[in-house]
Amino acid sequence: MAGLLSALVAFVCALASLRRLAWAVAPTALDGRLLANELRNQSQPVRSRFCAAIVARDLPWESRLFEAFFLPKASREARVNEQLLEFDWRADRWSRVPRVCASIATSAGFLFACIALADTNGEDPMAALTPALDALAIGIAGTAACVAVHVRARLARKERLAGADSLADCLRSSVEPQGDWQ
Repeated sequence: MAGLLSALVAFVCALASLRRLAWAVAPTALDGRLLANELRNQSQPVRSRFCAAIVARDLPWESRLFEAFFLPKASREARVNEQLLEFDWRADRWSRVPRVCASIATSAGFLFACIALADTNGEDPMAALTPALDALAIGIAGTAACVAVHVRARLARKERLAGADSLADCLRSSVEPQGDWQ
C-alpha cells in the first residue's frame, strides 16, 4: 500500500512538472526565432503583408508585439518592452513547480517508507523492509523525473527568450512604421 501511495504522489508530481515543461517549450503559439528568420528572408512588401497576417490571426502575444511596432514612435518602445515582459512572464509560468514537486516526491517516499516500517504490528520487521524500500525508491524516481523536467524546461526557457529577443530585434530593424497598414 505504501508503494502505491508513493507512486500516486510521484505520478502527480511528474504530471505537474510536465505541465511546466509544456509552458516552457511553447509559451506562445509561434516560435519567435522562426518568425524572425522568415521576416529576414522577405522583401519589404512581403514583410508588411506577413506582419498584417500575424496581426489578423489574433494570436495573444504575437499580434500585440507586431501591432506595437506600428504605433507612433513615442509609444512604440514602451509597448514592445511591455510585450517582451509579458513573454518573460509566460516563459516563467510555474517555474518553481518541478523543484517543489521533486521535494514533495522525495518527502512522500520517505513518509510512506516510514509508515511501512512502523506498520509491522509485532511481526518480523524485515518483512516490512521491502514495502518501505519500494515506497522510497518510487519517491526517488519521482524526484528524478521532476529534476529532469526542470533542467529541460530551464533550457527551453532560455531558447524561447532568445527567440523572442531575436524577433524583436528583427522587427526593430526591418519593419517601417506605416500609417494605416491593416
